[in-house]
Amino acid sequence: MSFRYNSTPILRNLSFSVQDGEILSILGPNGAGKTTLLKCLNRVLTPKEGTVFIDGRDTRDMSLIKVAKRIGWVPQRGEISRMKVYDLILLGRKPYFKWGPDREDHRQTMEIIHLLGLEALALRYADEISGGEFQLIQTARALAQNPRVILFDEPTSSLDISNQHLLLAKIRSLIHSNPRAAVITMHDINLALRYSDKFLFLKNGYIRAVGSKEIIDSPLIKEIYDMKAQVIEAGGYPLVIPV
Repeated sequence: MSFRYNSTPILRNLSFSVQDGEILSILGPNGAGKTTLLKCLNRVLTPKEGTVFIDGRDTRDMSLIKVAKRIGWVPQRGEISRMKVYDLILLGRKPYFKWGPDREDHRQTMEIIHLLGLEALALRYADEISGGEFQLIQTARALAQNPRVILFDEPTSSLDISNQHLLLAKIRSLIHSNPRAAVITMHDINLALRYSDKFLFLKNGYIRAVGSKEIIDSPLIKEIYDMKAQVIEAGGYPLVIPV
């Protein structure tokens, strides 16, 4: 798959896959094309060459509603409105609405609320909750779509360290226990190493490396980020330390 804005190439000849129960983190420096790649995956942007397949089906042959039923989207900064949390999550069922939400839409919304333990927030207004809680609400809304894949764009960027780990641990638990996949753009490589199964490194629009944690070493960090670093093990996880 390739993508360009006007005549400027952004993504060049990308090819990769993600499986059920797998979290893929997309990493790379600023301007590498991480968010653009996510938008190409869910048809917000249209690739200039190539396509995206879900379960062997070409997404170009799907309507946008069918794509929305298969791909959930959690933006980096969602719009916070004067809407109750329950109604915000219910909006995730919109691709399934006929004249409006029916009994099944409400049932699945409540199921997601119980799954994520959001009962105490359900009747509060979205502009009254914390940033960490709002990111969890956006995840709940995406889950309400019952998608095959959920795309997360920098989900921890505005959270403190405690909420970063709480959110990513919840995402990992949900993905590993359900037949779906996740693709996450990340800046913090050490967070990615702790919570992801697979890693894709972008630079200048090209894939420089893709695979499990075994691919991550000092030469790769130098190539991607132009900095010297050691890769050690801490608590059973790789840890990248600048030197």
